[in-house]
Amino acid sequence: MPDSWWGNAIFSLVPTIVLGLIFWMVMRMILRGDRTARREYDRIEAEERAKLGLPVKGAAPAETASAPAGSAQAAGGEAMPGQRPEDFRDSAPPAG
Repeated sequence: MPDSWWGNAIFSLVPTIVLGLIFWMVMRMILRGDRTARREYDRIEAEERAKLGLPVKGAAPAETASAPAGSAQAAGGEAMPGQRPEDFRDSAPPAG
């Protein structure tokens, strides 16, 4: 162990800095790998959807794109084309 104050300070800080840099590099590699994997998955999915003639993922049908979000529940809870069952999960059951 160093006897001088500056030597002791450097001896104490270097391991912390090195571990911080290693942690940063590992996290950076994980996040970049995840981003690349998602990008490739989306590319492959788009190719497969195009082969099958399906619409592009995330594209809304023309008739439901202009409908207000709460219009189905206001119309008595009837499902409109393009709506999912999750949209009605918190709504009250229809009276009747």
